[in-house]
Amino acid sequence: MKAIAIQTFGGPEGLAVVDLPAPVPAAGQVVIATEAVGVGGVDVVIRSGALAAYGFKEGHIPGGEVAGTVTAVGDGVDSSWIGRRVWGFTGTGGGYVEQALAPVEEIVPLPENLSAVDAVTLGSSGVVAHFGLRHAHFAPGETVLVRGAAGSIGIMAVQLAARGGAAAVAVTTSSAGRGERLRGLGATHVLDRSGEGGEQAPAGYDVIIDVVAGQDMPSFFDRLNPNGRMVAVGAVAGRPPADFGTKIMAAFQKSMSFAAFSAATVTAAERLAVRSEQFAAAGRGEIETVVHEVLPLHAAVPAHQKMDAGEVFGRIVLTPQAT
Repeated sequence: MKAIAIQTFGGPEGLAVVDLPAPVPAAGQVVIATEAVGVGGVDVVIRSGALAAYGFKEGHIPGGEVAGTVTAVGDGVDSSWIGRRVWGFTGTGGGYVEQALAPVEEIVPLPENLSAVDAVTLGSSGVVAHFGLRHAHFAPGETVLVRGAAGSIGIMAVQLAARGGAAAVAVTTSSAGRGERLRGLGATHVLDRSGEGGEQAPAGYDVIIDVVAGQDMPSFFDRLNPNGRMVAVGAVAGRPPADFGTKIMAAFQKSMSFAAFSAATVTAAERLAVRSEQFAAAGRGEIETVVHEVLPLHAAVPAHQKMDAGEVFGRIVLTPQAT
């Protein structure tokens, strides 16, 4: 089968099409004939080599979420899964393939009215946004700022905060055009990347959902209200400064807090329940999935080039059947 491998860490040109044997499911696994593969920010970070110290090696197959049809199951898996359309989580890799392996506890049946492309646009990002807001103890009537709102996680955080009764949902983004698109998804105030602009925007926020991190992250502590909470759900701009916590200590009397959130700390059963609910809501048109572009699997290099250039609004999806 065809797959995309990271042959050399660094730029997108290090990605290449390779031939691999068809996968055989182990106990507890299924094989999914992939119709759609989500291109995520973590794929870009892994491809760059920034996470090599965590065990990622050249030859790694990127991609964590796929959607398609189950074609085989391993021992201990109900054979009734065969032939069903599902979304599946492959882990920190293994998704950029024509046939993917996924643990049976990490697959979710797809509603008939939800496409595979929409499923991989929503599957991971919706769960991260949902539990990120929960991690921040977001409550109706509070003000929310989503930093880095143009990606799939940010877009979902905007929609869920608005649906959850936020008094205001501000966003940081790189252009007025993107800001207008985010307004259409529930944003009430549009700020620039530094958090400036928006004359009517709140002076402070109860919750900040940060997809960006990076060197500028500490400056956003200044935008938290007393008892405000910032939760980092991503780090597309890299790590924050090592001393970023000094900002919180310097404003000790404001009782601000910071936390990182990973969906890996949520049980598979909880993730499945939320994902199923969100898929059903998207099928009914209550949640909008934003697809930037659909490309064939062999176009992984230009897909990553667009990610690196910051051109993507929503999610790029690869379609193996188009190879």
